[in-house]
Amino acid sequence: MIRKDMLIEDLVQEYPKLITPLKLEGIVCLACGEAVWGTLEAQALEKGIANIDEIVDRMNKLLAK
Repeated sequence: MIRKDMLIEDLVQEYPKLITPLKLEGIVCLACGEAVWGTLEAQALEKGIANIDEIVDRMNKLLAK
């Protein structure tokens, strides 16, 4: 399971299949070409994304499949 306080670097390393879905949500990650060092929540806030809890829920549902 992912959490909004996870580091982007850890998320990409542990769950590479989430790179594209996160990119579609507007959250760019290391493998997407932007050097991001911080948490998923911090990246969302920086991008003006307010529904991070909903995004985390969707990503966890993708992982459960």
